[in-house]
Amino acid sequence: MTIWQIDFYRRPLQDEVGSALWELLICDRSRSLTHSAFCPQSEASPHWIVCQLLILAGSYNNLPDLIQVFRPQSLGLIEATGKQLGIPVEATRRTYALKQWLEERAKQYASMEGYTGETYAPLAIEKPPPIPLPEKFWGERWRFATLSAGDLQETFTERLVPILEMPDFLLPINLGISSTVAVPGVVIDGGKRSMQIARWIQESHPVSLNYIQGTPDGLVLETGLNDRWVVATFADEEVAASAQMYEGRLLLSKKLHFLLVQPDDSGMTYTGFWLLRGED
Repeated sequence: MTIWQIDFYRRPLQDEVGSALWELLICDRSRSLTHSAFCPQSEASPHWIVCQLLILAGSYNNLPDLIQVFRPQSLGLIEATGKQLGIPVEATRRTYALKQWLEERAKQYASMEGYTGETYAPLAIEKPPPIPLPEKFWGERWRFATLSAGDLQETFTERLVPILEMPDFLLPINLGISSTVAVPGVVIDGGKRSMQIARWIQESHPVSLNYIQGTPDGLVLETGLNDRWVVATFADEEVAASAQMYEGRLLLSKKLHFLLVQPDDSGMTYTGFWLLRGED
C-alpha cells in the first residue's frame, strides 16, 4: 500500500504583498518521496492541493492508496481533496516521517524571505479540555496493572481477543525495551458492557492514557487527533500512589503502555487490548 503523509497549514512567512503563506508538505513513510509548495492563504483550497498531488503523481506515476493527516486544521481540506481524487484519508497522530520533516523545516524559515518572526511550533495542536466519558461506556471497575515486556506479545496473540491493536512499531522488541521491563497499563472490567466499551474505544482511535494530577486526580484517554476523555477520577491516596507508580514506569517503558477491556477479572476472556504510546 502506498501511503502519503500530508500537512497543509500556514507558516511564519508572508509573500511580497503581506499575505500569509501556507505550505504543503507531502512525503511517504520513508521520505524517499517528498514534495513541498507554498500557497498564498487566499488560494488555499482543495482544488490547489489536487493540482499539486497530480503534479507529484505525474513524477512518480501513481497516486497514493491512502493519505494520512495529523493536523485537525488541515483535515477538512485534505478530506475534500481525497474525495475529488477518490483517495481515502486517515486522521492519525502517527505521521512520524512528516513530523520529523516539519521540525527540520521549522529551523529553515528564519533564513527565508518573508519571515515574520512570529512564534512557531510546527507540531503544536490545540487540545480542548477533556470531557467526561459517557456513562454508557463506564466499566464496573478499573485498576492499574503491569505486564512484562517479554510476555506481552505472547499473552495476547495466543488468545482469542475480538479487538486487538498491537502494531509492529509499538512492540517492545521494536522499541528496544528489555524483556524484563514492566509495561504499565489500565484494566477495565466492563461486565455486560464490555464489548460496547471496547468497540467505542476502537472506533475512537486511542493514542494514550494519561494520569492527570488535580482535585480530584484523573485518567484521561487521548483519542483521534486531539480528543480527550475523562475515564476516571479519584481522590483516594492509595490509588494516587498507584497512579504515580504508573507514571514512573512509563519512563522505563519509553512511554509504552496498554489498555485492556475484559468482562471480569477471571482472566478467562478478554474483549479488547490496545498498545498505546503518547505522541507528545
